[in-house]
Amino acid sequence: MAAIPFAHLGRRWPNVVILLLIGGMMFALIFLVWQTLESERDTREQSRQTDNILLELRNVHTAALNAETGQRGYLLTLDRRYLEPYQLGREQIEPALERLRTAVETDSTQRQSQLLDQIDALARAKFAEMQTTVEQSQSGGLIEARRTILTDEGQEMMQRLRRSIREMERIERDIFAQQLTDTARAESRVLPLLGMLILLLLFAIIFGARLVSRAAKAEAEASQASAIGEARDRADLLARELNHRVKNLFAVILAIVQMSARDKPEAKAVTESISQRIRALLTAHEVSQGELDRQVASLAALVETTLAPYESSRKTSRISGPDIHLPAKQVTPLGLVLHELTTNAVKYGAWANDGTIDVSWERKDDDNIRFVWRERGAKVTGEPESTGFGSLLMTSAARQFGGTVERQFGPDGIEVVIEIPTSE
Repeated sequence: MAAIPFAHLGRRWPNVVILLLIGGMMFALIFLVWQTLESERDTREQSRQTDNILLELRNVHTAALNAETGQRGYLLTLDRRYLEPYQLGREQIEPALERLRTAVETDSTQRQSQLLDQIDALARAKFAEMQTTVEQSQSGGLIEARRTILTDEGQEMMQRLRRSIREMERIERDIFAQQLTDTARAESRVLPLLGMLILLLLFAIIFGARLVSRAAKAEAEASQASAIGEARDRADLLARELNHRVKNLFAVILAIVQMSARDKPEAKAVTESISQRIRALLTAHEVSQGELDRQVASLAALVETTLAPYESSRKTSRISGPDIHLPAKQVTPLGLVLHELTTNAVKYGAWANDGTIDVSWERKDDDNIRFVWRERGAKVTGEPESTGFGSLLMTSAARQFGGTVERQFGPDGIEVVIEIPTSE
């Protein structure tokens, strides 16, 4: 009687082994999946920490840069408006350093701790140097303050601060990349075991594979959307930074012109005229490219601000047309075309011969816009034999806003017709 159970067990032992194997593989799979999820959780946490550190590093750099710009602008012009970015930088630097220290000290390496101390010390030293020069200038020591900023000490501190910030950013990105590598390695160990389970549990694994495929696709789409959003944010940040630098450059040039006339009253009228033209150029920059947040722009304002820097009693223009607002994606390329036409008129066309420019536009029957630029008083010998860079630029810009540019050369000047499609 005892042989029957033994024989029965002998017939079932392959099933027992298979069940044990499947059970062991499932437990191993569960463990590996759990390990992968933990690794992905660590990756997300590291991503948040890296983003926070990079953000605070940018805040520290921006605060120092704004303060330095305001300090130098104030010492050059003694215009108290330049103290606004300087004071703003002073208010921002201490909270930014505290937040950076909190973010880094959560889980930092020895080198990160050293860099953190360096950034803290250099930032405080730089702001102390800026405070000293501002206080010197306010107490009558302007020459000494200017002599201080002309030395290499402040510039060297700023360069060392930038190098420390860049090294900290590189370390954070390396840590995040290593975390991604560890996560990918953990995920790769799941696949072989999953393949063996497919051989033993074909139907169940096929069903599960479909679910995993859907989840992976959703995760990939979410990751791609996040990456696109981050890329747009970075591009927007760079555009804003570039626009900020351009405006600062205009401000510095304007300050230099105004300072040049301070000790020469007889040149005040000339420098004031130059200053007005610089301000007009700045306004044209803001209308055509500078205001990134604006969704639409007035066509009349775009034309007026493009022509304003060059107009005078001898160089006149007439502008007419209905009130039309263009979307942001058409403003910049159209602004490039108008700038090219204006500079050509100043160098070779109507305004080079004290002529006039007529600019008009109207809505056509198909609701598109017909824009006409006419020059009167120019000395035109005929159409150019070769196509220059300006012509290529206008053609390329026209493609960007979806329209066309046609030029006709007459004996009295050029006539340009621009077709601008209406955007939804």
